[in-house]
Formats: sequence, structure tokens, C-alpha cells
Amino acid sequence: MTTSSGPLASGRRLIVVGSGIAGLYSALLASEAGADVVLLTKAALADSNTYYAQGGISAVLDEPSPGDTVAAHIADTLKAGAGHCDPDAVRVLCTEARRDIAGLERFGVRFDLDDDGDPALGLEAAHSAPRILHAGGDATGAGIANALICAVLAAQAGGKIRLLGHARTTALVRTGRRVTGVEYLHDEQLKTIEADAVLLATGGAGQLFAQTTNPSVATADGLALAWRAGAAVTDLEFFQFHPTCMVRSAEATESEGNQDPLLISEAVRGEGAILVDARGHRFMPDYHADAELAPRDVVSRCIALHLAALGDPNGHVYLDARVIEAVKGPGYLERRFPTITWRTREAGVDWTTELVPVAPAAHYWMGGVTTDLHGRTTVPGLFAAGEVARTGVQGANRLASNSLLEGLVFGRRAVEAFLAGDVDSAESDLRRTSGASPEWESAWEFESTPAPGPMETSFAKPGQFSRQALRRLMTAQAGVLRTGAQLREAAAALAAWAAVVRPESLHTVEDPREHEDANLLLAAQLLVHAARERRTSLGAHYRDDGTPERVMAETSYEPFRMTRKASLVHD
Repeated sequence: MTTSSGPLASGRRLIVVGSGIAGLYSALLASEAGADVVLLTKAALADSNTYYAQGGISAVLDEPSPGDTVAAHIADTLKAGAGHCDPDAVRVLCTEARRDIAGLERFGVRFDLDDDGDPALGLEAAHSAPRILHAGGDATGAGIANALICAVLAAQAGGKIRLLGHARTTALVRTGRRVTGVEYLHDEQLKTIEADAVLLATGGAGQLFAQTTNPSVATADGLALAWRAGAAVTDLEFFQFHPTCMVRSAEATESEGNQDPLLISEAVRGEGAILVDARGHRFMPDYHADAELAPRDVVSRCIALHLAALGDPNGHVYLDARVIEAVKGPGYLERRFPTITWRTREAGVDWTTELVPVAPAAHYWMGGVTTDLHGRTTVPGLFAAGEVARTGVQGANRLASNSLLEGLVFGRRAVEAFLAGDVDSAESDLRRTSGASPEWESAWEFESTPAPGPMETSFAKPGQFSRQALRRLMTAQAGVLRTGAQLREAAAALAAWAAVVRPESLHTVEDPREHEDANLLLAAQLLVHAARERRTSLGAHYRDDGTPERVMAETSYEPFRMTRKASLVHD
């Protein structure tokens, strides 16, 4: 193992891991303030969930839409979160949004304007007023990422940021309980670098599931790093699925990774597209009165219910957009949805004449590493921001266009805490605000043997571990629909794999994929455990125990937090 050389700069050193909106923005703010910033990204700078974000970013500006207020944004966020949000975190998010929109603009982000030269504010589902900023129409994430990347590269050229691309963080270095640096793989060597604090901004974990809108880098790395360092995690049962992600060819589906996810916007169904199964049957009216126009989570559940009824939980249905052309005339789809038209044709489907194969896809993880309002975790010296963090903003179901905003606001607040020297553990604050639930105090072991009861599926004996097998297991047993029996079987299968894919044996392994596999397997175990603990449905967590005909179920608002105090050895 080699150690990175070079003295600390005059400022205190902050390591930022990840290059999505939270990581890029935080690195820029810290470097501006004179900190010695090291930015690590495991692939290229543009490889992030942020880059693929089609939607916009929500904010109530100094000159909002008529009738819109910060209070309304707060109310909308709380309602979407199904009563499970932290009201203080939501208040911070919505109140401080305009400050960080201005911050983006200072770093070169240019939002779309209307004919009067004012911000073009859009309206999205569950928002009570137009407050969604866009860049490049349906390419907001790419527009933001490109501007921030240019700013980071300029800072690197000016000696203000040290950038390490294709550097895969493999562990957090600790002195006692305090995080004091990272281990990482770079140029086929395992290296270490020390710091005063580490900010995890590693994004989500869509690669846990067979279909995802996330790129291939979304492999739960930050969550796994934090968990192994002893950090608490919260709300991992809440994973939001988008109902219509295009399913690739059989060859692409069987490959490892989803290199170029293609989300089909809900606006297409708003224009009149319908969902049909392989027999051509329009099934949505059988499940919900609003059919294709039902809320996102409801449409995802209905598709999953229908596929389960057909005996193919890993299968797909079809989006029929041809009906739009039939009503509104030839060429309408290309004029209304130019990007989707181009992308579907590139993927081999002409949606003006053909059905588009679609399935619910893992989209956004509401849970994550537990943080306070300043991005501090329960481990001293460790911060988290963006999708990897659980700030309490998203609750049980994220409000559209609040994800990019969360990365901005709480990434900036984490940097402010770091600059102020406030890098101690947030455990005492989180205990006080959480009410110190019993789960906080108790350690738990991963399940190593099946719980009593019949093993009812082929996953009872999972066979050899592979990432493809893991994805299929999670989709079938812990995806949009879940039952206690399915989750029990999933836990047993994951435990069997964990006996082979052992993270403690990876310390000197130089194959990046082996580290990712271990991280995904760990994240799967954490998710399944949390889902088993919450026995009633709430938000994106839907327990379909014995009542498959119901779309909604009883809800529970009790939080569930986990913290790891024992070793990671699996019995």
C-alpha cells in the first residue's frame, strides 16, 4: 500500500467522495473558502445520477409564481413524504433553496427563461404551484453537471482543488472512532490520504435492482463505507420506483450494468399513452380508477401486481404511444418529445409505430446514512450529503425535483460546519431529535439461516452469487411489492451469498467490481432488514401481505434506525 505524499495546505483538508451535484458543489464552496480540497470520483466526473436527471430543481425564488410561498413548498414536501419527514429539515430545505440556486448560477449554471426573461418555472406532480427550474428543457441534470464540472476543472487548474478521477474509495480510515482519511484504488494501487474530515456524496444504489434509471456507478458505495465505519443508517426500506423505464434487448438485460438508462417521462402518459401487457390488454383500469394517470408509485405497484399475476415479476409491459399520434397527428411525438424520440430510436424502437417495453425501475433511495441538519453523521469526522444521506427531507416518498435541491442545501451546510471546525459526531443531536428509539441502541446481526416457515420460491437456494442474480432477487422479493415471506426468503438468500462475498476479505483486493459487489450485497441486506422490520405499508414501502388486490394499505409513521456496533463477520 502506498501513501499519498505532500504536506497539508494552509487550510484544513476536506476529502469529498463523489461527483454528483452534492460533491461538485461542496468541493467548490470549500475550495473558495480556502480549504485544502481533494475530490475523488470512482469514474469520470460526469458519471453520476445528477447527469441523468431529466426533471428540474424546485425552489421558491425571490419573485415566485403568483400565490406560491415557502410555506406552500414545505407543506407539499411534508405531504408527499407521507408524514415521515423531519419538519425541521424540510423547513431548512425550502427556506434556503433560493440561496443555493443563486450559488449554482454563480458557478455558471444557466436556467431556462420565459419570453420575458424571467426563470421559466414548471409545475410537476404534487407541487401546488409552478416552482421547478429547468436547464435545457428535459436535460437539467446534464446542464447543472456540465457547469459545475467546468468550475471544478478551473479550480483544479488554479491549484484550488486536487482532483482524483477513476479513484475508487474502498474504506474510511479511522483513528479511534474519528474518520481521518480514506483508502482508495488508483492506477491499480491501493493508496491512502489523510484529512480533517470526509464528505460522502456518492449517490444512490439503483444497481440493486434489475431495472433502474441510475447509471452503472450507483452501487451503494457510500452507504457501505459509512456502515462499516460504524455510522447509523435510517429509512432504507423506502426506495422510490419510476413506473416506466425502457427495457433493453435481451442481450442488454442480461449484461452487467445499465450503462444508459432511458426513463419515459410521465408526461407521455399525460398526453394519452396507455399501458398494455404482452396480450395487448390495457390493464391499468383493472387496478385503479385513474388508470395511467394515477400517481407514480401507484402506477409502479399496479404494473408489479400485474406482472406478478402473470407469473413474471422480472418481466415487462408495454407503453403504447401510437395512440397519441393517432389522435394528434403524425409527427406530434417528435415535436413534443424530441429527446425521448431520439433515444428510443437509438435503442432500436420507433415508438410512433411500435410498442415500447417498459418496467418499474429503481429511481431514488429516500433512506441513507443518518445525518443532522449540518450533514454530520454519528461518526466524528464523517459528513454525508445528497442521495447517500438521510436528512429527513424526503420522508417515505420523495417530492419530485427535491433531490437535486437536497444535495445543494445540505452539501453547503456540511461545508459550513466543516469550515467552522464542527466535525464532531452528530449522535447526541440525533438522539435528542429522534427520541432515542430502542432500535438506535440495539445492534443486530445479519440473518445467517432461514427463519422458520416454508421457502416458497426458487430463491430459497440462490445458487452462485452474481450481480445479475442479486438484481433479480431484489426485484422479485424486495422491489415494488413485498411480503413478509418474500423478505424472509430474500434475507436467507443474501446471507448465503454473504458467506462467500465477504467484505472483510477485500482489504487488499484490487478488482473494483469485487468491491462494488460487496457494497451492493451489504446494501441489499440492510434494505431487506429494514423492510422486514416495517410490517405495514408507508409511502414507497408497500407490504402486499395477503391482499394483492389492494393498491393502498395501512400506514405507520414510526421511524426505524440502525447502527452497527458489532463486527461484520457473518455467522
